[in-house]
Amino acid sequence: MTNDLPPHVLVLFGATGDLASRKLFPGLYRLAQDGRLPEHLAVIGSGRRSPGTDEEFRDHVREALEKFVGEVDEELAGPLLERITFVTSSADDGKDLAQAVRDAEDKILEEAGCLLGDVRRLLYLSVPPSAVESMVGMLAEEDLVDRSRLVAEKPFGTDLASARALDAVLRDAFEEGQIFRIDHFLGKEAVQNILALRFANGLFEPAWNRHTIESVQIDVPEKLTVEGRGSFYEGTGCLRDMVTTHLCQLLGFVALEDPHAYRESAIRAAKAAVFGAVRVLDPDRVVFGQYDGYRDEPDVADDSDVETFVAIEVWIDNDRWRDVPFYLRTGKALAEGRRTITIRFHDPRHRWLKPEDGGTPAPNELVIELADDPRIAIDVRAKRPGPDMALVEGVFRLDLVGDAPGSDPLEAYERLLLDVMRGDRTLFISSGEVERLWEICQPVLDRRPETQPYEQGSWGPQDAVDLPLGGWRLGNHPPDRSFKS
Repeated sequence: MTNDLPPHVLVLFGATGDLASRKLFPGLYRLAQDGRLPEHLAVIGSGRRSPGTDEEFRDHVREALEKFVGEVDEELAGPLLERITFVTSSADDGKDLAQAVRDAEDKILEEAGCLLGDVRRLLYLSVPPSAVESMVGMLAEEDLVDRSRLVAEKPFGTDLASARALDAVLRDAFEEGQIFRIDHFLGKEAVQNILALRFANGLFEPAWNRHTIESVQIDVPEKLTVEGRGSFYEGTGCLRDMVTTHLCQLLGFVALEDPHAYRESAIRAAKAAVFGAVRVLDPDRVVFGQYDGYRDEPDVADDSDVETFVAIEVWIDNDRWRDVPFYLRTGKALAEGRRTITIRFHDPRHRWLKPEDGGTPAPNELVIELADDPRIAIDVRAKRPGPDMALVEGVFRLDLVGDAPGSDPLEAYERLLLDVMRGDRTLFISSGEVERLWEICQPVLDRRPETQPYEQGSWGPQDAVDLPLGGWRLGNHPPDRSFKS
């Protein structure tokens, strides 16, 4: 496969960290596998501490590929690894890094026979928010801003004030069009498919409103504990880590109006309109939890009240969604690991049609599973064959990968890295979105709910279980059977 991407020098800060090992280097490998990397590419890893020689750093990257990709094709990995080097840098000293970038550009110019202006720089800041200001200052001082695109990882600040300050720092050195605020949930095929499901199907869009929909659940439970990330969680917590970013972005995709085009300006305008209509959170309708044993994790305070679980009731005050509650839930050490959106429909209230057991029928629900292989299920009721008019529950299932032979799905970071190299910001977050989402969540930061304990392997505190009228789709009894064979 060929592509028309210009030559690139990719500088990855935090290159020996967890994100680089789990997602970024595997993403580059898969792009190379699919023929989607630029023909001329240099990758420079950077950080305060050197992993040793370039060969030792390449061995580190190779180990990451073997762990997170699986069997590695040496004919593919070898040339990619040869393009990877490491240069030590810090916010106080970036001279060696700047020289390495220029040396890499000179080599590309010699190989490609192009002009310097044709070579793009991709600067990936996989660093904590507290380090961003000083790192951006170093990049500006070393004249690495020109021809660059800057990727910033969430969280984008820790509250409204810090988010505004961070944005001012970024925009003091870079133009807004150079800044790519990444939320990897938006790179998932299943999230993008929400738009196709709604706007390409006459079955769904006419029913996508308060007259038909009773409630919406956005549920991202995780089975894992903080797993050695105690220091990060102590300074961030679940609300900042997951809600102001991933879950609110999912809400935006579910709730937006027809954008009329799939391009940056249209999608961003539609999301901005939704977020502008979201009511600021009521702390009394927010539940914080902390799993038993969290305080025993490394780097966690003995008396920590940091939340590892959040459940929230959200309201959107516009004509489409008025009086429809949105319930958001996420947390660590829960019963299942899922990424599920549930659209619960109003009961049609035809009481003469009853289940065969004579009980109250469960509401119809549309379930969107945001797995790497996107799946959709719809609960339906039909007549049980036989002499009586009794209802039986059924499920329509759609397996989007299995039903689309020849499809070529991309993993989220793979897709987003490619979009940065293309200069496509459609699936990235604007500064206005960041600020508005902090405005929505700020009351909860100002008046934190009490952090309630919950058992590992449960569905969180009982107050959270009881938050939605009618209960959650996940964790209810009988268990969810949407994707059971």
